[in-house]
Amino acid sequence: MDRAAKSELVASLHDVFDNTGVVVVAHYTGLTVAQMTDYRQRMKQAGGHVKVAKNRLAKLALQDTPSAGITDLFKGPTCIAYSQDPITAAKVAVAYAKENDKLVILGGTMGESVLDAKAVKALAELPSLDELRAKLIGLLNAPATKIARTIMEPGAKLARVIQAKASQGEAA
Repeated sequence: MDRAAKSELVASLHDVFDNTGVVVVAHYTGLTVAQMTDYRQRMKQAGGHVKVAKNRLAKLALQDTPSAGITDLFKGPTCIAYSQDPITAAKVAVAYAKENDKLVILGGTMGESVLDAKAVKALAELPSLDELRAKLIGLLNAPATKIARTIMEPGAKLARVIQAKASQGEAA
């Protein structure tokens, strides 16, 4: 890699560490190319990205970012997974690590918070932003539905009483 490519990579990594919702750092020793490609595709489908970078360049990119606390994680063959959504990268990384024991999650960062491996796994168990939105809409719609049902109920009772009287009249 020449100097221009290295400086471009450091700048792009600096932007990643500075502007993403969550960064997950993992060791990938022993993963085949096919497994790594599968991991990248799953992350991309979920809206995240996976990048393998030299540790020295990643440490340079971490300087002056809110994620600077994870510098110590960059030892050995590491890859980073990141996404704008604070849960996506953690969720996909933890799910893939459960399927493939060669991907070992070391930790990560969310904003200025440094996360260890247990915290990344706990973050992965949280519902995604879309799931939270759906639950919130359901909670907002439930009272309106109950009010509409309560308002309609007296009319429905009256209709059932009239129908019952009409049925009794036909039977006689």
